[in-house]
Amino acid sequence: MTRKFNANKLVVASHNKGKVREISALMLPFGVETLSAAELDLPEPVEDGLTFIANAELKARSAAEKSGLMALADDSGLVVPALDGRPGIHSARYAVNPETGKRDFAYGMEKLEKELATIEGDRAAYFACALSLAWPACADYPEGHVESFEGRVNGTLVWPVRGANGFGYDPMFQADGYDMTFGEMEAASKHDISHRANAFKKLIHACFS
Repeated sequence: MTRKFNANKLVVASHNKGKVREISALMLPFGVETLSAAELDLPEPVEDGLTFIANAELKARSAAEKSGLMALADDSGLVVPALDGRPGIHSARYAVNPETGKRDFAYGMEKLEKELATIEGDRAAYFACALSLAWPACADYPEGHVESFEGRVNGTLVWPVRGANGFGYDPMFQADGYDMTFGEMEAASKHDISHRANAFKKLIHACFS
């Protein structure tokens, strides 16, 4: 049986300001106070899972264990079937600029476009998201507990990139049925259709309803 949310504070287990902002906005209607992992000075665990869910769960469990609070973690990325699923679970690492050693999504999008130019596959892609909600250990759950949910949104990669909203690969991604990229959409419009929103709806239905 799915465990229900039973707290008034929630750690967003991420150091990515864009993700924290997006998840905090999604939680706002539920009157839950959100704290980021960065605010609590929590370390970033090594993401060595082989799937989005595996990585989301290890981040959520780590934050719950170290903070003693419930924690919500996201693991998401851009999947391009014509590139054998790249960048996939390595979407953040894919965007690390070797000259600076820092994550740079302008560099990542240009790198992705260069890869696409070497093949004759289509430009279909999808954003995938796994959300994991973790409870810290207690008498009933001595090893803690976690519930996980997945969402996705299908679309096409465009070039040149368009828009300065959102984060990550948003300016390159145009969802099916829309003429704007995620980088051109206002936050509220993106929240209605995004992979994160799709996963979040499942989480709310299961753990909050």
